[in-house]
Amino acid sequence: MTTETAAATPPAHPAGLSMIEKRRIEAEILKHVYDQLKASHGVEVARSTIGEAVRRSALEQASRFAAQQGSTSLQAFIDMQSLWTAEGALTIEEVGRSESTYAFNVVRCRYSEMYKAMGLGEIGGLLSCQRDGTFCEGYDPKLKLERTQTIMQGASHCDFRFTYEADQPKA
Repeated sequence: MTTETAAATPPAHPAGLSMIEKRRIEAEILKHVYDQLKASHGVEVARSTIGEAVRRSALEQASRFAAQQGSTSLQAFIDMQSLWTAEGALTIEEVGRSESTYAFNVVRCRYSEMYKAMGLGEIGGLLSCQRDGTFCEGYDPKLKLERTQTIMQGASHCDFRFTYEADQPKA
């Protein structure tokens, strides 16, 4: 990588900006894109387009986090959690933790509240919830998320269950 390329690569997350504020700024822009796409191409195309754009963004951001860290692990991933919980954005209750698993419930999600207040409740899951599993893919393919419910979908809590797959022995 040349010095020019390194300088052009944005940080994984801008210093001094909370993740919830970053998501609010993104949502303000995407709301107009979503409304325009609905009007010109219909709800299905609008949802699909926004979903794919956010998915690509999550993969790219996760890849930048991994590159900045130099090496990934479940603990390194857990250590980043404060970015998403800053400013009381998420209230979580840890359910369990081991060397290869991390489980918690989100019992309050200000991201969900924010999207609904912005009139984006119908795509809040695309703007936020779908990012979670996608982020794992881009951060480290060994990190897997299983979640069966979200507050955005009307559940009482989001159930996050992360598993970090150990390296498989070579045959």
